[in-house]
Amino acid sequence: MGQHNEKEEILKERYDLAMERIYSVTTEQTVQAPYYDYFRRTAKFLIQMEELKEKLESGETDTYTLEQWEKLNTALYADILPGAYEASYGNPAYAVKLLGEVHGRILSFLYTELRGLIVYVFEGRLEEQVVLLELFIEIYNSFEQEVLPEYKEIQQIIYWFVSDYSDLFVTYRIRSGIDPSLDFATRIVMDSDLGDLRYLYRYGEYVSENEIKTAEYLNTLSEEEIAAIADTFTEGYRIGFVMGGKDITKKKTVNIRYNLGFERIIRRAVENFEKIGLQPVIYRAAVSTVNKRQSQKSGYMGANPNRQFDYDHRGDNAIYLDRKFIERKLGVMRTAYETHRQLARWHGGPAVMEVFGETPFAPLAKPEAYRLSEKQQKLLVMADNEASQLTNQYIIGKERSFTIIAFPVPEIGEQFEEIFRETVRINTLNYQVYQRIQQVLIDALDRGNAVHIKGKDGNRTDLTVALHSLGDPQKETLFENCVADVNIPVGEVFTSPQLSGTNGVLHVSQVYLDGLNYVDLEVRFRDGMVEGFGCGNFPTPEENHRYFLENVMFHHDTLPLGEFAIGTNTTAYVMAKKYDIADKLPILIAEKMGPHFAIGDTCYSWQEDTPVFNANGKEIIARDNEVSILRREDPSRAYFGCHTDITIPYEEIGHIQVICADGSRISLIENGRFVLPGTEELNVPLDEQ
Repeated sequence: MGQHNEKEEILKERYDLAMERIYSVTTEQTVQAPYYDYFRRTAKFLIQMEELKEKLESGETDTYTLEQWEKLNTALYADILPGAYEASYGNPAYAVKLLGEVHGRILSFLYTELRGLIVYVFEGRLEEQVVLLELFIEIYNSFEQEVLPEYKEIQQIIYWFVSDYSDLFVTYRIRSGIDPSLDFATRIVMDSDLGDLRYLYRYGEYVSENEIKTAEYLNTLSEEEIAAIADTFTEGYRIGFVMGGKDITKKKTVNIRYNLGFERIIRRAVENFEKIGLQPVIYRAAVSTVNKRQSQKSGYMGANPNRQFDYDHRGDNAIYLDRKFIERKLGVMRTAYETHRQLARWHGGPAVMEVFGETPFAPLAKPEAYRLSEKQQKLLVMADNEASQLTNQYIIGKERSFTIIAFPVPEIGEQFEEIFRETVRINTLNYQVYQRIQQVLIDALDRGNAVHIKGKDGNRTDLTVALHSLGDPQKETLFENCVADVNIPVGEVFTSPQLSGTNGVLHVSQVYLDGLNYVDLEVRFRDGMVEGFGCGNFPTPEENHRYFLENVMFHHDTLPLGEFAIGTNTTAYVMAKKYDIADKLPILIAEKMGPHFAIGDTCYSWQEDTPVFNANGKEIIARDNEVSILRREDPSRAYFGCHTDITIPYEEIGHIQVICADGSRISLIENGRFVLPGTEELNVPLDEQ
């Protein structure tokens, strides 16, 4: 305890000294134009953070009205909101325009990294505050010299900052994913008066109309309605362990991920999990550059104040990414997991509540933004692979499970409440009906050695997917009968295809993947590996290639076709058509609305040796492919750390046919309708639209 107090006192002294220096930046003129304006404006933001710190620590904000909280929240994020972003130093294009090519981009990165202080102040994480303030001062001091610093000098300051403080940022990130004592968000969920919407602002996240109106709407639902939604969520998690033959009693924690506004459901979910012996672990989406993965987010989060801002900074790790840094970060990860080894073993995996309904985002590619070099791309691939192996060594894949569900947000339109109720209905469809129908599909698929998928009406898909061979059809099967346990809602059969013999073109006119819109997307496969790709988002082939490479291929030269599935949830499809929201649905629902194809790892990644059975007792033997099987020799060649589903909507399907060994064909879908005897019931929603 004494050492802790001594460390706190030292941190407070460092903090006070840093703030004293930062106040002087706003009045002195010791750096030359145009950098003076950058440092003065940035210093004012840091002073704003100290004022926020004082308000929180003094309890002043405890008496804030909703309007006062809203004003404070807007002020914290004002500089990067779309209306102000064009003149923000967080915008690399603006920074380069005013500060030049040499310093503009890297100072834009610094400004972006400093914005993490909002989170650290709200959570009371003093050490993170101190080191960021000192980073700003060190870079400011370098500009006080008579000769402007070279780019390399600034780059080295940042390089050693992220390297030296990986112990702090990476260790905390790992611990926050497995340690229930880090309960900042849990206390907000469980202790707040959720009828008083001021609680939304206590996270420090950006709060928009989506979060406010979601919370308001959920507050109109009865306890029984909230319980029904939460029960579906938590029961799916429990059943995932049962279906996977895993012992949930060995686990003590569950990671809950959600968007602000859903706390009434999350509170009930926490209570449900505690009844089965699981404590909540709720961590925030990463804010530090060393913990981010491009523009993707994992954890709880508020509204995104500006998706272009995130996209512009997705490649900021180009500043410091090299082999030594990767070795340093992996070493910190290993030490952190080893230190918290028991917590990692007790962790059961994530329970994720996604949202959908935001306006589809088509990013602007800016030449001023950082991009990884080809060498760095390969290093990042290697680093992601090794990090995945390390995580699975401590949070053992074959012992954990997950569940995922999704609900709309008010941005989806005026019919939000109706769409929400429809989504609840879709999430609770009678799984036994689907299980029976899907078994009919599986029985037909098990008779084939390949499946042919052909598009229509402008869809250029012409793809043959090779299937594994069954050794004992009486005991074995190729496809999993997915009935809404870990993967809610109900409605798909899926397999890991055989790569050899999988050839052709996958095409879709428009699709929304991980928050990004793709137009006229095409992927070409040869023997199950991606041979080429493109889309029509940008004016030039080079820009489109880079867009897909960064956000779907994750800089890999090629990836395997890790999954082939047929979605059967025509009810969800009809809902999407009725409300014209197909482009706003998450892949979780969209993948149930037609055939889908996952690029990357298989669905059984890291769990291939764990037997999986359908309800009829047959074992699903297609859990590996020719790439994933390499794990037995070298895991770094077997896994890619990504799995991106691409769905073709029913209306673009000409046919899906099973190709049998004798050359005969069994039609499953023709012209967007199920034609296999025993599956006709799936057409009923299509007939009623």
